[in-house]
Amino acid sequence: MSESEARRPVGVRDVARRAGVSTQTVSRVLNDYPGIRDETRQRVLDAVAALDYRMNNAARALGTRRSRIIGVVASDTALYGPSAGIAALEAAARERGRWVATAYADADDADSVLAAVGHLLAQGVDGIVLVAPHVGTRAAVERAAITIPIVSLHAEPGARQADGAGLAVAHLAELGHVRIAEIAGPSDWLESSVRSEGIAAAAERSGVAVVARWEGDWTAASGHALAAEISAALAAPAAPTGVVVANDQMALGLIAGLTERGIAVPGVLSIVGFDDNPDAAFYTPALTTVRVDVAGEAGRALDGVLGATGSEPAAPRLVVRASTAAPLA
Repeated sequence: MSESEARRPVGVRDVARRAGVSTQTVSRVLNDYPGIRDETRQRVLDAVAALDYRMNNAARALGTRRSRIIGVVASDTALYGPSAGIAALEAAARERGRWVATAYADADDADSVLAAVGHLLAQGVDGIVLVAPHVGTRAAVERAAITIPIVSLHAEPGARQADGAGLAVAHLAELGHVRIAEIAGPSDWLESSVRSEGIAAAAERSGVAVVARWEGDWTAASGHALAAEISAALAAPAAPTGVVVANDQMALGLIAGLTERGIAVPGVLSIVGFDDNPDAAFYTPALTTVRVDVAGEAGRALDGVLGATGSEPAAPRLVVRASTAAPLA
């Protein structure tokens, strides 16, 4: 090979020559056409790897109308749930040979959401995943009559979110709690409303009364602030003995606020969170919480965009730790 050839970027012809196939076959493999024998597909992929061939996605999109880029509209990324969702989507996209382009939006502002969508459409994305789970976000996108596939990361699998919240209630009921309280997330979030529905349904099934309900903003600070109201509720004749909290961060703040007031967890109040974030096991006390399969949800969302099947998230699982116990006699 001459010096000029060594400097020349690797092309489709080089891949075809190394794999012993035609350039058309290389193109069909790279563009996921069906009907390619597994042995042939692997030879092409091995040649791509050996030659470090880089596909020109812009040229490819002109020929195939597919960019292999999945758009993500994201908001509230400082919170654990959205940030974990974006990371899981990135991983799921890589597994499928795709890349992610993320546009950030103020989910309370329909114009901001539509601007984010427009930015992604200008990049020729093959579909969009919404990690902006406010009630108005999906409505704003639907009004835009966009023709490419659009799915939401957590909104469609509402049954799994509700079932997860139900596990928290059932756990408290099994421990002997008959009166519980709820700290919900913001009412304009789809996940919050679905989890609240799951708590209500499970309480009815278990014969548990939800005697008080408050709403936070997903942050530890809001859980900490609500500790004062929950402390006051403990003086009522029908006081709760357990609290189901819509996410772990609010549970963290609540535990801190109760501890400052001399209210023992779980001695006086048992606390259950939701998410099983990476820090939940290191709270004081370690937090009983509901684990959701974020990676599985991301895979389902990507398959929804790509028109594929097969990815089914695992069912939510209760992780029992030290923040729950039987109520005081």
